[in-house]
Amino acid sequence: MIELDTARMSIKFWLEIMASFMGSVMGQPTWSVQDAKNHFSEVVEAARRGGPQTVTKHGKPAVVVLSANEYERLRTLERLEAPSFADHLLAMPSDDGSFDRLEASLRDTGF
Repeated sequence: MIELDTARMSIKFWLEIMASFMGSVMGQPTWSVQDAKNHFSEVVEAARRGGPQTVTKHGKPAVVVLSANEYERLRTLERLEAPSFADHLLAMPSDDGSFDRLEASLRDTGF
């Protein structure tokens, strides 16, 4: 096995090698929690330049690291698609104004 000196490699080349060895979840590069902690600046740089980075814990997806621009884009999209308060009120079911009354006796308060 050839040992590579990661200090001399460019970040992009190093990230491509890591992504190929780590596999992917939903098409995104995947990092274990330990690797993400040890190489946090690389995870951040990969998220900024290459898209979302999945961090796994015990082999299962735990979190996704996004660039700030991507996060803001998603928040804006969410706000644009969210119904307004008026839409919520108008979506409430309507009735004829009558309500069924329970036929139950009240408990004795002992006063």
